[in-house]
Amino acid sequence: MKQEVSHVYFVPGLAADVSIFENIKLPQDQFKIYTIPWKIPKRTESMTAFAKRMCAEIKHDNVVLVGVSFGGIMVQEMSKFLKVKKLIIVSSVKSKHEFPKRIKIARKSGVYKILPTSLVSKIDNWETLAFGNFAKKRAMMYQKYLAVNDKTYLDWSIEKLVCWDQEDAMPNIVHIHGENDIVFPISNIENCITVPNGTHIMIVNRARWFNKHLPEIINDNLH
Repeated sequence: MKQEVSHVYFVPGLAADVSIFENIKLPQDQFKIYTIPWKIPKRTESMTAFAKRMCAEIKHDNVVLVGVSFGGIMVQEMSKFLKVKKLIIVSSVKSKHEFPKRIKIARKSGVYKILPTSLVSKIDNWETLAFGNFAKKRAMMYQKYLAVNDKTYLDWSIEKLVCWDQEDAMPNIVHIHGENDIVFPISNIENCITVPNGTHIMIVNRARWFNKHLPEIINDNLH
């Protein structure tokens, strides 16, 4: 009997291009992969309205949603309007209680409102800011993957991330988190699949781990 193909939709992290998923390869007889790039939000658009617009890119029923970092928050919001077979977040948070203290302080103080996002949106060549070979390689990687630099998008996304108000984890959500994530330290994270030595960008530099484990995670009915 032929196995039903799962349609797996990936949403990247804040400001990231869908190319962060270029090394994710899943068995083609079981999975079909799609990526959803970031749309540019309207300045006063709510998270709910934006999530609905992102859902318009999904062309199948009973899909698997995978979101990385802020994309993990977005797929949780999107899942409220879809029939989802599996909801998976990577290097992200399941509620506002898993945010690190600095994000909670940024929300309370409002400091996120004065971040110079216009400068980030004008940096065309990150390499020129880096010194040394390792730093230049890292800068080249950021320039390649952090390609969404529209100021409206950056301002909107940072505000929606910092002010995300979800109280409780969604039922049956699967959370994959690196033990060395410095953006969302694992000390604040509950109930996750831990990736040894995984960092916040492990979807890029630990793609082999995901290629090995995602099929069993998606097909595991225990989650």
